[in-house]
Amino acid sequence: MTESATEPTVERRDDRHRYEILVAGERAGLTAFRDRGEQRVFYHTEIDDAFAGRGLAAQLVGQALADVRAQGKRIVPVCPYVAKYLTKHDEFADITDPVTPDVLTWLRDGRAA
Repeated sequence: MTESATEPTVERRDDRHRYEILVAGERAGLTAFRDRGEQRVFYHTEIDDAFAGRGLAAQLVGQALADVRAQGKRIVPVCPYVAKYLTKHDEFADITDPVTPDVLTWLRDGRAA
């Protein structure tokens, strides 16, 4: 087995509307999203306590945002962690949209369904 087999990997799970980060095949965390037209609205990020302190959230969000760019979509950072990440990574500024009341209403109504 190669050393890279133990490296964390990020997978997009469209069926669950999230990206997951896996460590040795075990889900260590996720960032959840909903698509609104060309926008991917990120609303929650979490890393399981057992995997805390390893920089996994940054790796997860960075790869998720790169995937958004590759898909030609735009980012809406409702999730506080994603918003904070974007303040330090201006390479995504050109595809980031502001969080508006309309987005928040849409997200609240959509998640309740």
